[in-house]
Amino acid sequence: MPQFAYKARNGVGEPISGRLEGNDSAQVADILFSQGLTPVAIVGIPDRPSVHLPALLARVFTPQVSVVDLMLFSRQMHTLLKAGVPIMQALAGLQRSSLSPALKALLQDVRDSLDMGRELSTAMRRHPDVFSPLYISMIRAGELTGTLDRIFLQLFTHLQFEKEMGERIRQALRYPSFVIAAMAVALIVINVFVVPSFAKAYQAFNANLPAPTRALIACSRFFLHDGVWLVAAAAALAGAAHFYLRTPQGHRRWDRLKLRLPLAGKIVLKGILARFARTFALTLRSGIPVVQGLAVAAQVVDNAFLTQRVEQMRDGVAGGESISRTALAADIFTPVVLQMMAVGEESGDLDDLMQEISEMYEREVDYEVRTLSTQIEPILVIGLGVLVLVLALSVFLPMWDLGRAALHQ
Repeated sequence: MPQFAYKARNGVGEPISGRLEGNDSAQVADILFSQGLTPVAIVGIPDRPSVHLPALLARVFTPQVSVVDLMLFSRQMHTLLKAGVPIMQALAGLQRSSLSPALKALLQDVRDSLDMGRELSTAMRRHPDVFSPLYISMIRAGELTGTLDRIFLQLFTHLQFEKEMGERIRQALRYPSFVIAAMAVALIVINVFVVPSFAKAYQAFNANLPAPTRALIACSRFFLHDGVWLVAAAAALAGAAHFYLRTPQGHRRWDRLKLRLPLAGKIVLKGILARFARTFALTLRSGIPVVQGLAVAAQVVDNAFLTQRVEQMRDGVAGGESISRTALAADIFTPVVLQMMAVGEESGDLDDLMQEISEMYEREVDYEVRTLSTQIEPILVIGLGVLVLVLALSVFLPMWDLGRAALHQ
């Protein structure tokens, strides 16, 4: 029987890890739930690596469930559950009406899992390529709170927001990507064809070349003769970074670095905090205790660094501190948000204010994405100008010196 490594939390939110045997990850999740534990991650431990070509080809060429399919599924589930339709009947109806063969097969598997007595979140966990950890965590929160219909609506809103943001970001990066690609092609052409021709001409005059020209010629020679080493070094560095990022420490450091990236970092941070505030507001409105609500919200935050900070907030609240004090210690919220948390805690309307915080962050993310192209363009203009200046000085300074020497003769 295969083994699985798991990470889970007990009733008070404390992390627990270990190994269990089971037929699949769903069975391991059932065992953990029966022990009063909430699974966070379940990863299979392979006995030995093996590649099955037919299965691999089938997975590559079989149609997958698209984001649009998942959005429609979430929206329709909200409508059916809100109307009081039982979940098994709702899934059966969506399976019959779906036009996607991949979604039909997925819904059939989910129904089979529910027939075996599993919970919906456990059944969805069998399909990690379709349902993200965020999706499963929110479904689990809906099961705990009895608000699955509202959860599906929030998931639809979240998927729609993410899809729109992705399209806007791609649109904003289209022009900068074109400029950067053109600059890269220009550099390759200059180093391969232009600079060697000029270098031969300068050597014929046996002249003393300026420092920028010598540097450009040296770069061109390295690119032509030793470029393979540069490619090999880049590939080795990428491989090492890939393996390091798969470790818990590397993953956490990368998630922290993403929040500090120029321009994009604040968009990522505000988007994640909007997700946290929205989930935390839902748990509070459903009557879940604050400590357990923070534990659920920490599972929803799709960033290892921020998850650690939210868990620190949970531990502080469990120790008797106020939410506003623990949020201040976490150092991830703006002063305005901290003030809103303090007011909500004092007035007893923390759930409403957390919802307002979520909407505020979403508006800021929308504004940042819409102005992203405007913020990138000056950087590109400056970079392009510096590149043209360096190339112009490197190419034309020797010509100027040779012309001046010819005039003196």
